[in-house]
Amino acid sequence: MTEAITAVRGFKDILPEEAGKWRFVEKKVHEIFGVFGYREIRIPILEKTDLFQRGIGATTDIVEKEMYTFCDRGEESLTLRPEATASVIRAYLEHHLHAADPVARLYTIGPMFRRERPQKGRFRQFHQIDAELLGLDDPRADAEIILMLMHFLRSVGLAAPSLEINTLGCPTCRPAFRKAVTDFLQGHEHPLCIDCRRRIKTNPLRVFDCKNDSCREAIMGAPRLIAYACADCRDHFDRVQSALNRFELSFKVNPLMVRGLDYYTRTAFEVTSDFLGAQNAVVGGGRYDGLVKDLGGPDIPGIGFAIGFERLIAMLPADAVTLQGNPELFIAALGPEAQEYAFALCNRLRMKGIYAEMDYSGKGLKSQMKRADKLHCRHALILGERELSEGNLLLRNMATGEQQTIGLSGVEEAVADSIKVR
Repeated sequence: MTEAITAVRGFKDILPEEAGKWRFVEKKVHEIFGVFGYREIRIPILEKTDLFQRGIGATTDIVEKEMYTFCDRGEESLTLRPEATASVIRAYLEHHLHAADPVARLYTIGPMFRRERPQKGRFRQFHQIDAELLGLDDPRADAEIILMLMHFLRSVGLAAPSLEINTLGCPTCRPAFRKAVTDFLQGHEHPLCIDCRRRIKTNPLRVFDCKNDSCREAIMGAPRLIAYACADCRDHFDRVQSALNRFELSFKVNPLMVRGLDYYTRTAFEVTSDFLGAQNAVVGGGRYDGLVKDLGGPDIPGIGFAIGFERLIAMLPADAVTLQGNPELFIAALGPEAQEYAFALCNRLRMKGIYAEMDYSGKGLKSQMKRADKLHCRHALILGERELSEGNLLLRNMATGEQQTIGLSGVEEAVADSIKVR
């Protein structure tokens, strides 16, 4: 017997019973992001490797260890996108969107790829909801995108999301903080994991992002960036908090929080939940004022976030609203002539927007009604050779058992009217 082929490890099928919840979340994205002025952009999943090396940072774990990178037949190095921000900015610059309007609000939904250890809520092909606000360095822009995010999370039903914020400083004040952290870590190397020991020389701030318990304990006494922040960064962070307080939005300042990508500056934020244990962040984001310039564009500020779609879905209540509807109508047809009539009627009703089903196997009425029950159909239309000859069909309400007679003449309109579908 031939061995069955299974999915690649870390790649997950989204089955029909799950897809309805995904569609519900996507619908909320389009609705809520739209009223905040964000426009959808769709970007390729494959980019030139240099985009991520320059954008994310050559010493990040993503670039060093996790990217799916290969040379195509033309020997050009290509990478399956590990995140969306760099790709959105590449498209923003390539198509001169900044020339059309100095402020751009963009969002995208789609798959990302990282070869990391699969675990609960984390996959090698995963999906993100990504939003970017370009062209504004005002602290109120930071508050705006955070407010939109929290409004969205509440709207989809995420229970008790916890918002944490921090300031990561800027190129003016961060070097002094980086040196202070390096000096501190060089005296506390023993409890650090192998990766964090290496990071002391290459990217010491990444130690703050390590999830290893011994590393997290080791940095509890480390310097805090807020103590090194310049006056402009302090003022910016104070004004972000003031804007959030105006909306009575609960948040916690977490001085140990950093972001895993090199391009972040000033405001950084995460939304967490206890649902998934230690790996509890469902959203991460922050300001990246130098990234557009680093990727070859003008000096345009930006801020954005990415929501882990799978992690969000896993955190939603089991009874969360979905768009996976049940059939409005099941047509139970008995006999060859009735089957042919049902086939035509079923598809005409579908083209009128009525979700209808029927059975092609020619089973008896009892079996077909069981099938209607299994599909949770609201109504059943029963017809056989006699009903066709007499010109009357039976429409049954599956919940109440009530039946009514419908004539063949104008049956489509009568069915639609009876089941209240327009």
